[in-house]
Amino acid sequence: MRYHAYTATNDLDSLSLHEAPTPEPGPGQVRVRMGAASLNYRDLLIVTGRYPGMVSKGLIPGSDGAGTVEAVGPGVSRWQVGDRVTGTFFETWLGGPMVPAHFEHSLGGTAPGVFTEQRLFPAEALVATPAHLSDEEAATLPCAALTAWNALFEGPVPLKPGDTVLVLGTGGVSMFALQFAKAAGAEVILTSSSDAKLERGRALGADHLINYAKQPDWDQAVLAATGGRGVDHVVEVGGPGTLQRSISAARHGGQVHLIGVLTGGTLEPLPILFKTVTVRGVFVGSRTMFEAMNRLITQRGLKPVIDRVFPFAEARDALKHQIGASHFGKLVVKIG
Repeated sequence: MRYHAYTATNDLDSLSLHEAPTPEPGPGQVRVRMGAASLNYRDLLIVTGRYPGMVSKGLIPGSDGAGTVEAVGPGVSRWQVGDRVTGTFFETWLGGPMVPAHFEHSLGGTAPGVFTEQRLFPAEALVATPAHLSDEEAATLPCAALTAWNALFEGPVPLKPGDTVLVLGTGGVSMFALQFAKAAGAEVILTSSSDAKLERGRALGADHLINYAKQPDWDQAVLAATGGRGVDHVVEVGGPGTLQRSISAARHGGQVHLIGVLTGGTLEPLPILFKTVTVRGVFVGSRTMFEAMNRLITQRGLKPVIDRVFPFAEARDALKHQIGASHFGKLVVKIG
């Protein structure tokens, strides 16, 4: 089998193809022939040395992949050869709360990733791929989609019809948040620095569009769009550089779901207190959440937004393309 791995530390150009024997599944394991993988900003953080506790040298990157079961080990009854499956980001987080031990089993970080033609998975660490999705589409779900789902539906105050959601930017998490919010009957405010991307967001159902390059005080534009009330939920992917305005844009008692670390900056905490806003860290999700999300995706026939699909041999180019942040939705690498 062929796989991509880094041969040097913090060196994206060292990502190269290697060969290894086909692995045989042991007890409780499943061998999956990978059909596709998708990229996340986390992949860039790891290879540039900005992700705590992760070392890129020797790593097979990629946390998100989908394919077909081609062999099962002893004791496996959950899957059969030919089943279409998608991997989970944390191989051991099946349900319940997140605990530190799960960090040791994160694909493409503390565990080998999915940029490989074949991979062994614990049988419990897979979910069934929605039948209407291709492997390329399913490969976008494990991190970006599940993070958006966790933010909107798994928190202390889940999204409900009629709520208002603020979505920052047009990356993978944001586009899934837009689609999920609309599927749940919510109103969505979308921000971007590109009018063209905003119009694509409108086509997906965004109700209000804000170009933050033209309106730097975009939190005030959000308040104006909600009649001064503020939004119920903010899907916050920017980090410190946008968090202050996200808190400002939330309603009293609103929820700010902190996901991304794309920007630097400082935070004044008093508005959190004065507005009784909940700032909640969201780090992907469990297999139980994944299965719940897939039920909605199946029932509504939702299709992930894919910007571009790269051939397997061009995985390095896919990562480099992500650096420019010019994509709309997800970048995918076709493997099978």
